[in-house]
Amino acid sequence: MKSDNIEKSVQVKFSEIHGSGIFSIRNIEKDEIIFVIEGEIIDEAECIRREEEENNVYIFWNDKNYIDTANSEITKYLNHSCEPNAYVDDNINNENSLVLKSLRKINIGEEITIDYGYDEIYENCKCDSCNKKKG
Repeated sequence: MKSDNIEKSVQVKFSEIHGSGIFSIRNIEKDEIIFVIEGEIIDEAECIRREEEENNVYIFWNDKNYIDTANSEITKYLNHSCEPNAYVDDNINNENSLVLKSLRKINIGEEITIDYGYDEIYENCKCDSCNKKKG
């Protein structure tokens, strides 16, 4: 099943992980596209500038383009988990976007998370999995 309307799948609300998060408002099946990730297409130099000067952490890379989602109404609230229930994948239909896909069934009301995949996140992560490893 493909999600064609983001508002029918998710909503932003308070998250215990980090301020606001993205939560499912319907059951989402394993390997389902939750929504398409779109944003401003920027080049590498602008990506570096925004990360360094603006502390912009909302930029994705799809092997062709940098996609800045800082102005998105939903995507910028996608939080990290070391045990995520979703992942970001290439959008085979559009090289200017990505898709958020489920790793497993996600129940109504569950926060949708991804693994950010960079070393610094694990040093400061406070998820149950990381707390057990540090413990």
